Amino acid sequence: MAKINLVNFFNETRQEVAKVTWPTRKETGMTTVMIVIMALVAGVFFLIVDSGVGFVIGKILGMRS
Repeated sequence: MAKINLVNFFNETRQEVAKVTWPTRKETGMTTVMIVIMALVAGVFFLIVDSGVGFVIGKILGMRS
């Protein structure tokens, strides 16, 4: 009985995967470029914010002149 359920599972999985609309190579490339750009923008943003907060905290605590 378990063997029949396993075969049934794989058949249903194959049918569901056939219904998926996969992205084209161009769409995948564009999405990858957008993600890399957004990661760089976020990294620069957090670098600036961290540096600013560090500067302010340093001034408040008198650790930086």
